[in-house]
Amino acid sequence: MKPLQKQTLQGICEQMASHDWSDAELNELVDPKMGIITGFQDLLEELELLRKTDLGTTPPALGVQKR
Repeated sequence: MKPLQKQTLQGICEQMASHDWSDAELNELVDPKMGIITGFQDLLEELELLRKTDLGTTPPALGVQKR
């Protein structure tokens, strides 16, 4: 996976229905400085790990017993 770039997010916002994002908001997603949210890059990397996880041995949710 390539590192997230501000231009990528700008392109997504332009092509998809979205509210207007300021440069400061996009910069915070790419390289967080406030420490309030997880960087979008970190989130994408975690989702990539989940995507690569073999769920073949995971039981279906219906098999979970309620207590």
